[in-house]
Amino acid sequence: MIERLAIVGVVSLVGFILYQVYMRRQLQKAGQSIAVDPLLSDFKPGIPTIVYFTTPMCAPCRLQQTPTLQRLQEEVGLEGLRVIRVDATDDPQAAERLGVFSVPTTFVLDREGKPRSVYNGLVDGKTLKQQIQV
Repeated sequence: MIERLAIVGVVSLVGFILYQVYMRRQLQKAGQSIAVDPLLSDFKPGIPTIVYFTTPMCAPCRLQQTPTLQRLQEEVGLEGLRVIRVDATDDPQAAERLGVFSVPTTFVLDREGKPRSVYNGLVDGKTLKQQIQV
């Protein structure tokens, strides 16, 4: 029994480490391509930006992530945050350039346009607000 628990623990740890490595690579890839990406052609320095990938079929996007981003935008105001919504079915090249493999995927860019964080899946408004205020 102890051996099985040890195996489960090791497999879980390896999975966690691989996921963290993937997340770092995704941020690196985004950092390299985001500076010249057409999505940010009219980027205004000084305003944090959220790039949010979704699809029309994504129920969590529609029911949870989109309303969260709308509330955050209302809270912070148009001058305090810019949200770029990308439909990955309409622009699959953008998703590929930034290494998006699932929706919702949310990138948080700092005031200089550098990626600070990436969230594959849902992320709450409190976390996003903390990210954009740093």
